[in-house]
Amino acid sequence: MRITRNVAGTVFVGGALSMTIIALAYPAMLGVQNTSGSPSRVIANTRYGPLTEADRDFVVKVRAAGLWEYPVGQMALKKGTTKAARTAGEHLVSGHAGLDATCRKIAPELNITLPNQASPQQQGFVATLSSDTGKQFDSDMANILRVTHGQIFPAIAKIRATTRNTLVRQLADQANDTVLDHITVLEKTGLVNFDSVNFQQSTPPKLPQEQLTPPAPQPGAPVLVLSPPPNASSTSDGSGTSDGSGTSEDSGTSGGGVAPEVTPSPTVG
Repeated sequence: MRITRNVAGTVFVGGALSMTIIALAYPAMLGVQNTSGSPSRVIANTRYGPLTEADRDFVVKVRAAGLWEYPVGQMALKKGTTKAARTAGEHLVSGHAGLDATCRKIAPELNITLPNQASPQQQGFVATLSSDTGKQFDSDMANILRVTHGQIFPAIAKIRATTRNTLVRQLADQANDTVLDHITVLEKTGLVNFDSVNFQQSTPPKLPQEQLTPPAPQPGAPVLVLSPPPNASSTSDGSGTSDGSGTSEDSGTSGGGVAPEVTPSPTVG
């Protein structure tokens, strides 16, 4: 199977996904700071255990992943040309709805502000897949997402092995199961080019910080909710009021945004 040059470039950009959280901006909002240069630096002592920079960054990273992979899952349900591609879409929507519920639940407990939009890099993935049709969509979806999931998988294991915060540990357990499930269903499409995927995962390019930074949420605005479908098996906290389109808004205090749409703006920025 051959990936087009444009798609290959987009997937190549995905190599930096594993570095996204370390490079996030607006530290006052999302709490990502590079002043110490040490992800293990304890930034808060909570009743759930110490919270490090890496712990906080991980929560934001899981949230940001859902902000682009959830709408891609919705696309797959509509545009997928095979049952396997549509099944992958179902798992993406359900899995990230469950992770989103957990992120929104623990963020206020840990004083973490969540983004409401994906990073420009991640929005670029959505833009590429939005413009795809037919079998090209199936192929691009399987390969782009297989690269990004393969990159975040080791990061989850590292957080799970090192965190001393029980809430972060629980999120890591859930994320590990979800990402493994997504990797499995993506591979079952039969479209994954493993040679290309392994190359992209092992040689991530360096991107400017602005490409890796989700836009800052508007203080006081509703928190975007990725609602599970009616037949979803993923666990959700049930917060927010569904608008019937798979999205809803939550009046929580973890940092809202201005746009209620799930699908990020299709620009690379």
